[in-house]
Amino acid sequence: MNFELFIAKRIIGNKAYKSSVSAPIIKIGIAAISIGIIVMLIAIATGLGLQQKIRDKVVAFNGHIEITNYDTNASDESQVPISINQEFYPKFNTVEGIAHIQGIATKFGVIRTISDFEGVVVKGVGADYNWDYFNEFLVEGRVPDFSGKRNEEILISSYLANRLGFKLGDTFQTLFGEDLNKLPRYINFKIVGIYNSGFQELDEKFCMADLRHIQRLNKWEADEIGSFEIFIDDFSEIDEKYNEVFKEIPSLLNATPVNQKYFTVFEWIKIFDNNTYGIIAIMIIVAGINMITALLVLILERTQMIGILKALGSSNWSIRKVFLYNASYLIGLGLFWGNLVGLGLLFAQKYFKLFPLNPDTYYVSEAPVYISLNYILLLNIGTFIACLLMLLIPSVIISKISPVKAIRFD
Repeated sequence: MNFELFIAKRIIGNKAYKSSVSAPIIKIGIAAISIGIIVMLIAIATGLGLQQKIRDKVVAFNGHIEITNYDTNASDESQVPISINQEFYPKFNTVEGIAHIQGIATKFGVIRTISDFEGVVVKGVGADYNWDYFNEFLVEGRVPDFSGKRNEEILISSYLANRLGFKLGDTFQTLFGEDLNKLPRYINFKIVGIYNSGFQELDEKFCMADLRHIQRLNKWEADEIGSFEIFIDDFSEIDEKYNEVFKEIPSLLNATPVNQKYFTVFEWIKIFDNNTYGIIAIMIIVAGINMITALLVLILERTQMIGILKALGSSNWSIRKVFLYNASYLIGLGLFWGNLVGLGLLFAQKYFKLFPLNPDTYYVSEAPVYISLNYILLLNIGTFIACLLMLLIPSVIISKISPVKAIRFD
């Protein structure tokens, strides 16, 4: 039989203990751990959720790695074509972890209506385009189908549709300039789908149309495109995969990872990590301090018991273990209620979207949450161990208690 655990169970199960002087302090300690775990769960889930959502939206429009011609400047318009006849296309077999590669081209255009006009970037895509991201963003209609003959189907954002008064099925004219000495050319596009990524900086700019229109406007050959977009399996390996891709492509081509192209956005979302680490540290310290206070009160309340156990031959470490077992139970109780409430709030937000956000500031319309068993277990185990280690220090006071004085203590 574990003697220390037996004594700890008797203390916990004692009704007098539950109505003792230490009871309110113990409840405060349990509440501190519960509140701490709730705050930490929310901080981690929303921080990771926001990072992933923003990252996925940027990747949807650009891919993880973009391959362009070295002569192309930093503008959004494709200028110098690339031959689609490359060793790495349509399968990038020389680098592991490449999920998909697709050819695209972009061109500036002006949408003209009777009463208004709007500048946009028409992104030309082909039959190899991966629509998975935009299927998630789709709010009306469908994605265009460019697997057959060239057509005038186009996918626009709800931002542009609302701004210009368009609805599904409408046709509008888009002008494309060539040079100052020639009249602009135009295409009458038909809206077959409306998307909303929530990333206004991109939504207000991009429309998806047939790649063959861009080739025709630019007088390119059928096997020429503006750039390649590469998607990888694991975003955490983007820098490693970028270096591998860069080594495998011809010397006349350049590769740019999305975290460099949108450097400010990715640096901004990295700040969430620092905030999360700070919140975790503060919550663990607060919970630990409350548990230290509760343990000291428990020791003071059980001074006579400590004296009797010492008189009967118990070692200081054995008595310390009694109180550490007791404290472990209280920490576990706090973690249980904290997880129950915290995960309840996270699942409610995930499925019912209770807390909206301003998309102009956060690039999302509601607070996204990422729930994973891995970080939940690590957070609980880490909090439990950290609080228990912090309790080792105040438990040393037991070794200072004299058996004779403790038995007489009142």
